[in-house]
Amino acid sequence: MSAFVLLLMAGVAVFVIGAVAHLVVRDLIRRIVALNVASGGVMMVLLALADRGAESEAPDPVPQALVLTGIVVMAAITGVALTLARRVEALEDEVEPEPEPETAGEEA
Repeated sequence: MSAFVLLLMAGVAVFVIGAVAHLVVRDLIRRIVALNVASGGVMMVLLALADRGAESEAPDPVPQALVLTGIVVMAAITGVALTLARRVEALEDEVEPEPEPETAGEEA
């Protein structure tokens, strides 16, 4: 088994784990972390595809640049998503259930 196949299979496995966790988990912060795991798997696949096969040749720089850009974008989007998740959870905590109206026949 070559390093290319091993890295490709590992990337697909990490992506599937992250995608399944995102679909199964209900907590917003855990869903954000699951999406980060899935994007890490996609980045592993891109790095595996950057390999040209020959040991004397350098890997393709375009997928490497895409992965580096993806890491920066992922960090920024994660920060925004965590901030929004915190606000949503704070709003859910503020909402209080309305008291049940009293019936007219129970006044005495």
